[in-house]
Amino acid sequence: MSITDVLSADDIAAALQECQDPDTFEPQKFFQTSGLSKMSASQVKDVFRFIDNDQSGYLDEEELKFFLQRFESGARELTESETKSLMAAADNDGDGKIGADEFQEMVHS
Repeated sequence: MSITDVLSADDIAAALQECQDPDTFEPQKFFQTSGLSKMSASQVKDVFRFIDNDQSGYLDEEELKFFLQRFESGARELTESETKSLMAAADNDGDGKIGADEFQEMVHS
């Protein structure tokens, strides 16, 4: 599966363009521009599985650092503050990782 099987390549490019500079990544804006926020809960969970590089069922800070690169390999890494902010926005139970349900909740919030 490729991310472009579920999201438009043009929408992904536009979303990445908006946050190409360090410390400009805003999750909600990215989810809207990329089209993620318009997807059903099950479609968002499919995207989550694509982002979950080690297939652990969770996203940890190391995976979040490379979040944008899961959408396009040439994209930049998230900064440490962006990574921590993304974790804080989604980690509702405070276990230091983001599950599929938490990710889906964040995308649709």
